[in-house]
Amino acid sequence: MKIISIDPGYERVGIAILEKNDRGKEELIYSDCFKTSSKIPLTERLFLIGQEIDKLIKEYAPKALAIETLFFTTNQKTVMGVSEARGVIMYQALFNKIPVFEYSPLQIKIATTGYGKSDKKQVISMVNKLIKINKDIKYDDEYDAIATGLTHLASNKKYDILKQN
Repeated sequence: MKIISIDPGYERVGIAILEKNDRGKEELIYSDCFKTSSKIPLTERLFLIGQEIDKLIKEYAPKALAIETLFFTTNQKTVMGVSEARGVIMYQALFNKIPVFEYSPLQIKIATTGYGKSDKKQVISMVNKLIKINKDIKYDDEYDAIATGLTHLASNKKYDILKQN
């Protein structure tokens, strides 16, 4: 089964397409960090994010979307923008009849490293051990998207139900 997984943002969106093959091994099909310019209004940035997600859904035909939940900070402007980006991303998934599964940063860290207080370097190190990546990755948003996808493939009971259909 193929899934799309997302580390949401409005400046940078980590995106990964993963597949669990017949042998039960996870494979990375595609990953990228989609960037929008801070020189354009947020509404246009959200539109571009929606277009990119829709394009990838149509190209790769995933059966589910896994997305990271918000980690709240004191910067309200950032939280609002990321919330709006999450809304656009989830809308595109549901519009394309793809179920949405959400995972907290704690769940993702536990699933990838076994420890909920792991730092970025530990998550990146484990992602590289868990799945073959055939390219250089510049932004940690892309690693976060891959980790979100691995979390979904490893832990979601509904995945097995969807696989049978």
